[in-house]
Amino acid sequence: MAAGVSLPTPTSPGAIDWSAPWLAPWRGRGQPVAQQVQGGSPVGQALQSAVRGAAPVVFAAQSELPDGVAYEQYIWDTRRVPTRDNLHDFFNGLVWLHFPQAKRRLNELQAQAIAADGVQAVRGPLRDALTVFDENGALLQAPDALWDALRARDWQRLFIDLRPLWPQARLVLFGHALLEKLVAPRKPMVAHVYPAPVAINSGVIGAGDGLGELDAWLAQAVQPHTWAAKPFVPLPVLGVPGWWPANEAPGFYADAQVFRAAPRPGPRP
Repeated sequence: MAAGVSLPTPTSPGAIDWSAPWLAPWRGRGQPVAQQVQGGSPVGQALQSAVRGAAPVVFAAQSELPDGVAYEQYIWDTRRVPTRDNLHDFFNGLVWLHFPQAKRRLNELQAQAIAADGVQAVRGPLRDALTVFDENGALLQAPDALWDALRARDWQRLFIDLRPLWPQARLVLFGHALLEKLVAPRKPMVAHVYPAPVAINSGVIGAGDGLGELDAWLAQAVQPHTWAAKPFVPLPVLGVPGWWPANEAPGFYADAQVFRAAPRPGPRP
């Protein structure tokens, strides 16, 4: 194999199965970027080649990040994203390309919190929530009945009784760590899901792209007073109908280690 070409291991873009349904929104721009990386280009350089028009950030080498400077603060101050040659930063860059306004908003709030409180050993509630969504978040556009079942963690109703409703829903993964983990899919993988209105990009639900309106909406939806409370719902993503062949068997959802019951409310004071 030629020098600089990535081997198809779980840590390189060559390992990505672009036919996976959760990668539909990322395939058009992500696959050419992956091919450039496999051809020997640094990840940051390959991502930069996919930028269209004015972009909120530039993808830079990881070596540009000065010692002792917080990553999020550096991005906010310089509009440059330090990028390593690995899958984690590859997917982070793809999310920046598709959700530039939302990523900029998350970065803004992270930088504000760092400026106010510094980098603590334990993140505060808002920074923790922003990080959870940035790493493992997803947006779900779905009929109310599906949302009611998901919030109740009524997996039988959500995935079996209401299965005919899923063609009316769209789950868009946002977290770059989750996208990285799904290169080698495992049943327990969970997204932290936030509700998005069905009307946004309603003409392309299920089509896998058309994320511009969703990006603009999410950038406005991220507000400190609500997000600090982590308004997310856990969803085992391989349970989504059409996303994993094994979930066609009803017994797939009987695994209580993955499809867990809702926590019982604590005792009243």
